[in-house]
Formats: sequence, C-alpha cells, structure tokens
Amino acid sequence: MTHTEILTRTEMESMGPPVPQETADTDVAASFLCDLALKHVAQSPDPTTASIADEMCLPRALVEEFLHHLSREKLIEVKMQAAVGATRYAMLDRGWERVARAREMCGYVGPAPVSLRDYAHMMRLQAVPARAASAETVRAAFRDLVLPDSLLQTMGCVINSRRSLFITGPPGTGKTAVAERINAGLPGNIWIPYAIEVDGQIIRVFDSHNHRPSPEEETPADYDRRWVCIERPLVIVGGELTLDDADLAWSSAARFYEAPFQMKSNGGTLVIDDFGRQRVAPHDLLNRWIVPLERRVDYLTLHTGKKIEVPFEQLVVFSTNLEEKDLVDEAFLRRMGYRARVESPTPSAYVEIFKRAAHTRGLRVEQSCLDHLLNNYILEHRQMKACEPRDLLDRMSDICLFEARPPEVNARLIDAAWRNYFGASHGFAQQEAGRRNTQELLDANPLAL
Repeated sequence: MTHTEILTRTEMESMGPPVPQETADTDVAASFLCDLALKHVAQSPDPTTASIADEMCLPRALVEEFLHHLSREKLIEVKMQAAVGATRYAMLDRGWERVARAREMCGYVGPAPVSLRDYAHMMRLQAVPARAASAETVRAAFRDLVLPDSLLQTMGCVINSRRSLFITGPPGTGKTAVAERINAGLPGNIWIPYAIEVDGQIIRVFDSHNHRPSPEEETPADYDRRWVCIERPLVIVGGELTLDDADLAWSSAARFYEAPFQMKSNGGTLVIDDFGRQRVAPHDLLNRWIVPLERRVDYLTLHTGKKIEVPFEQLVVFSTNLEEKDLVDEAFLRRMGYRARVESPTPSAYVEIFKRAAHTRGLRVEQSCLDHLLNNYILEHRQMKACEPRDLLDRMSDICLFEARPPEVNARLIDAAWRNYFGASHGFAQQEAGRRNTQELLDANPLAL
C-alpha cells in the first residue's frame, strides 16, 4: 500500500495528495527519478537544487538526494555551493552519455510522474462527487436553457448515478447544449497527475486544453505537486474520432505517450457528439467501449505489446440526431444507463428562449416583434428549433454592425436575418421592385422625405 492509498475521501478533499517524504513514497523507481533529474540538469540554463525541485514538482530534500547520487556517479559536478537550495550543477561527459541513453528510452522531461497504482486509486476515490445533485443544483447547471421538468429530472438521475446517457432528437434542438452542461452538475474538484510512469515509460495526462486548474484559494497550501487540482473535466469529441484516438498515442520523436481522450475525461464527462458521423463505424466504436461501460475499466496497449488496466471513471454521453435503430442494437441500448429524446420547442418555449438570448445581448424585444417572428414560422410551415433564436439574433447583430447602427430587434431586421439564415433568392428583380415601391410611396406622399 502506498502513502496515497491510506487516505480517505474526506482527507483527500481537505488536504490533497500527501507530500512524499522519501523516495519510496513516490511509488516510482529511484533510478527513473535520477534519470529524470539528470535530463532536467541537461536542459536547464542554470541548474540549481531549487530550480530542479520546482521543475520535478518534488520536495527539495528528495531532489537533493538524486543530485548527490548523480554527483557521486560522476554524471554531474557541483559548480558552486551557497545557501540551501542554491547549489549549482554542471553536466560532465559521462552525464551527457547517460542522458543520451535515457532519452532513447524515454524523452519525457517535466514534473515527476506518479505510479499507475496511485493514479487508479485516486481516480476511483474521486469518481463519485461528495455531494449528490439536487433539483436546485441541476436547475442551476441548466439555468440558461429552457427545458421540460421531466428532462431535468432525468439529467439529475444521470448525474447522481454517473451511468451513460444516449440522447437523441432532431438537429438544432439543443442536444449538444444539454450534454455540455451535465458536467456542471458534477460538484467539486479532482486531483489528476501531470504524468504516469509504467515500466519506465511515461503517459502524459494533464492537458491544458481539456483540464482547467482550480483557483488557488481552493487548493491546499501543502500537497504532492506531482498532482494538479482541476475542475471536473469536460471532453467533447465529434466527427474526427477514430478507433486509434481511443488508445495511447506514442510519439516517436518525444518518446512518451499521450493519454487518450477517455482517460483525460476521468472524473468528469465525456461527450461523443454527432455520434454515428465518425470516421469509424458506430458498431466498431460501441464494441470498443462495451467492457469499459460495464466494468468501469479500460485496457490500453503500450507499443511493446503490454496491456495495462486503467480506470474508466467518467459520465459518458452519446449525442446524435440519427435514428437509434440505424446506429445500435437493443443489446447495446440495454447497456446504456439512460436514454432521452430532446424535442423541438413549443411556441411558448421558443419565445422564452428568444427572450433569454436577447437579454444576454442586452437587447429589448417588443411583443409585436415576437408575434412577427412566430408568424414567419406559420407562413412557411417551418418547425421551430431551439438553436434558431441565438442564430437569428447573431445575424441581426451582423446587419446592425454592417449598417453602423446600435444592435436592436425589429420586424425589418427579423426579416433580413430570416432571409440570410434560411436562404433567399438574391436577384435584381427584388431590388427593382423595392425601388418601385419606394418611389410610389414618395409620389403619393412627397413629405415622406
């Protein structure tokens, strides 16, 4: 049992991962950490004990042991010894030879890794939020959307159970918006490592694109800095997804692995958007994840052929506008925790969506404008969609910007935005007809000028 595994969930949330006091506490081989320290010395313009400790995210006392060992092995030398932590080092010829061999095995240079065992324990410890979602917290997570109460109840059950969700519905009804906001219903932060060590190889986990560090005031003062406290991650993948993306990505140049997207979403939410439109057949993709969805473990393969077991501890959402029967069979749907269908909004819901979208832009909307907009749908027998208020308002803003006027909402702008959004013929006949109508108006009323 490692020193990380002895902590309870409550202790982890209040104190964070404990600071390793000796090399054994890291659960990583001392030889690997010495090589990592040597690589840091090799690439640092001014290597000191303090600077190497900061780069490795380890206590200064531990790093000093590694550097002393490298010095005794005649791989580095002490250039100047001053205050505590200010000892300066320089590479020796044997050190450069050792660095070259170490880089051939693993090119990673960064924070010291954690062991796969510690990572698995921490992910399972933090997977379930400490507080269950309530009606209030779910409404807060979806506060900017107009949704039926029944759908909000389903989302609450999904969040608390962390079972997978298969969400369908026509295009433009807000499926992606719903899927993205589920993660906001998962309270609290989680700890993830910068990297994991497996058999002398590195899997980089922390990704600034998908992981957002928590504010400093929410982070303990003293903790194992090989871990970073982040908001629960939301990872969204779409049509670009392939089966290769679901496995470890080995870089022959960098000589270490990048964790796949499902591993980076551990502790948070993974959204498979536009499911069925990927460059891999839906059947193949679902077969890849049947075991992880059922057992909450995934199996990844190193380039050496060795398979490793990693936690699969995230809420998985499949979102699609295609028909279920065209994508999956009943055997797979039974493995889905929840299924939901998002329908097009009613006129009253559409008006509420429009008002909220206008309010966020600081725009005032008269009832006559709303009536005019709804009448356009009736005249063209067009089905309303939840995304259209936002899109139409964006196009009204574009017109106002082009005309160098303050943004507003009126019938003329609604009609112009409508034509630009849904498409309209742009011929000279319409332009000439408009001019004739204007001239006729002026002839009938010269004072109109």
